[in-house]
Amino acid sequence: MTQRVEEVPFEPRSVYRRRSGRISEIKYSLYLARKNPLVLSGSVLAIGSILIAALSGIIVDPRSWAFQYPPRYYCWNNPWINWHLQNIKPCPPGTPFYPLGADAFGRNLLNMIILGLPIDLQISFSIVISAFAIGVALGAVAAYAGGLIDEAVLRITDVFFAFPGLVLALVLVAVFGRNLTILTLAVLVVWWPLYVRLTRSQILAEKEKPYAEALKAMGAGRLRILFLHIIPNSIYPVIVQATLDIGGVILTFSSLMFLGFAPSPLTPELGKLVSDGISFVSQAPWLVIFPGLAIVLVALGFNLLGDGIRDILDPRLRR
Repeated sequence: MTQRVEEVPFEPRSVYRRRSGRISEIKYSLYLARKNPLVLSGSVLAIGSILIAALSGIIVDPRSWAFQYPPRYYCWNNPWINWHLQNIKPCPPGTPFYPLGADAFGRNLLNMIILGLPIDLQISFSIVISAFAIGVALGAVAAYAGGLIDEAVLRITDVFFAFPGLVLALVLVAVFGRNLTILTLAVLVVWWPLYVRLTRSQILAEKEKPYAEALKAMGAGRLRILFLHIIPNSIYPVIVQATLDIGGVILTFSSLMFLGFAPSPLTPELGKLVSDGISFVSQAPWLVIFPGLAIVLVALGFNLLGDGIRDILDPRLRR
């Protein structure tokens, strides 16, 4: 009785070489990331903030932001840090230990910072991802098609470039009401044109390279050449810009909250927390210092991560 031997599909040598080359590139990129302390620091800050935001509902009661505790307004009961200031109101007996003090509503400020992180990160990621998708699609089509399509897209982006973000936010809030969705759209409207310009410049340089002309000569379709070959080979600077913009969007949105655009006085957004404490900075400095420090650390983490990704993906810096 003969034993059946299953045939192993033959893998072409060219496919094996490409796969080995990709694995080598990934290993070398990870080596470059480990070698750069700034990239490691940015990665720790960025990934740490994402993890805290993702677990915020477990770490802190997600409903605690909606409650006020009048006897604990501006309470500071951390014995290890002495501001040499007299409390606006003394902490009542039985007050829980607040490592970062209480805010203007008597809530644990550390808990409010933890609950504010997912709001800022979710809005920032939604704005950057949406702007990235719109910008790459319009910029790639405009650059590759050229002619009237290119001119029309450029003129439309010029119109949106002319909108001041703050003025647009004021108009939208006045027309549609004060809520996070309207404020997110206000920032998105002025953010996507940058990606159109950046993508367009990359595609214009890439489409003139010999491999693109060779694909045309072989009869490949225009959409196939654009989306399967040209965009993947020119997308790296846009990805780096998107990583850098996460911190920028957080700063921009926090600035809008600081200026009083928050939909509710109790909203635990980082910029809103700073705004609540700015009037009492000389009497309760923790209200400004700790939320502001959280904004700086998150934005700095994503900026350092973006710089590291640029260094890793840039062929001139990999040599």
